[in-house]
This record gives sequence, structure tokens and C-alpha cells, in this order.
Amino acid sequence: MQLLNKRPESLVDMKMHYCPGCSHGIVHRLIAEVMDELDIRNRTIGIAPVGCSVFADKYFNCDMIQGPHGRGPAIATGLKRTTPGAIVFSYQGDGDLSSIGMAEIVHTAIRSENITVIFINNAIYGMTGGQMAPTTLIGQKATTCVYGRDPKLTGNPIKMCELLATIKGAKYLERTSVHTAPNVIKTKNAIKKAFKNQIDNVGFSMVEILSTCPTNWKIDPVKSLKYVNDNMIKVFPLGVYKDSKGGE
Repeated sequence: MQLLNKRPESLVDMKMHYCPGCSHGIVHRLIAEVMDELDIRNRTIGIAPVGCSVFADKYFNCDMIQGPHGRGPAIATGLKRTTPGAIVFSYQGDGDLSSIGMAEIVHTAIRSENITVIFINNAIYGMTGGQMAPTTLIGQKATTCVYGRDPKLTGNPIKMCELLATIKGAKYLERTSVHTAPNVIKTKNAIKKAFKNQIDNVGFSMVEILSTCPTNWKIDPVKSLKYVNDNMIKVFPLGVYKDSKGGE
């Protein structure tokens, strides 16, 4: 029997702890495939702050650091500046990056730190109990807004790609998803570009990936894919929001 695919060397062969239908595992594999293809595993350092992905250090076959909630970009900045030959990425959720870590991600982009940020947007806090996140959709229910998010009380969802696109130091920003096979391929290409930018010293790059959270959305995995397509993409349109390799 012909082997058509295999586990990436940059991914440890073990069972993951993520809930059924969660998209973290898909994105982990894509990052690992990119590390293999670019041959950067032996000099890559990943940061996983507090959130569902905090145990990512178990799954990636490279150096990994668990960081305080929201502080991934700050840790990545220190690592990159002290070890410029390393390839550094911060892997963050929406509550982590766009709430408690908002200052860190904004100022990292302002300084155009030459790092790669992988931003998982599932519109809710996952690990900590399903609370409303800055990215929670209007009308979407969470444990801290049981009747649905009300913009009069909590404002509208934060759109990170659009926000960071106004910053001169942000060099590459793209929003993708992994809810269909074609979009998984697009996401891998975006991740690869973000890492190549770092190798080429382009500056700050972030890939925002729309993801599923069936457990906290209170729907099954199949319906969660439809939710991304029918609801999340309307609020968070897919596409490249910035791509500049210098000058701007």
C-alpha cells in the first residue's frame, strides 16, 4: 500500500487534549508541515500563553515556552532580540491576544518585531469556561452573556486584522479559516508566508484563523463548521489585509 501522507517530524506522535471538533489540531499540523518544509524546526521557538493551546509544548517537536496570559508577543520580542537567528512564533487565542494581550500585540506590531503570530479566533474563551471574548459575535451566547452579546453593553466584536492594518509596522496580515479543505490549504499557505517573512527579516506578520469551538458554542462539530461559514465569516471576512515587504 502506498503511503500518501505521514506525520510531520515537527509534530510529536501523541494524542491531543483538544475537544472533538476543535480546530487547534488542524492548525498545529499545518504549522508543523511548514516547519518541515522550510527546514526550520531545529531553530524554532514557540510560545503558547494561557488558553486551550497552553499545552502546545507537548505537541510541537521544537523548543516551546508556556507564557502568562496575553504576553506571548512580549516573550517573543525578548527571544527574537536576544537570539536573532531563531525563528519565533506566538500561538494565541482570541481572549488571550485581543483582550488581556491587546497592548502587547499592538505595540509589537508598532515596533514591527520580526516575529510570526498565529491567532486562533473562535469568538469565545475556551479553556477558562466559555466567557464572552472581544471577538464574540452580536447575539452569540456565552457564560457571561447568557442572552447573547449586546453591543449597547459590551460594544461590537474587535476585528484584529483591520485594526492592526492601520499600523505602519505591521507587514503581513491575513485572515483565513479551516472549516473546509480549500480553506485549510489557504491557511497553510498563509502560515508559510508568515514564517518566510520572518526568515527574510520583513517584520511583523500575523495570520488570523477562524476556528471552531463546539464545546462552548454548545453545538456539534458539523454544525460548528456551518457556523463559521454562515456567521463568523460575515463578521470577519477572509482575505489579505496587509502585505508589504518594505518601505511602508
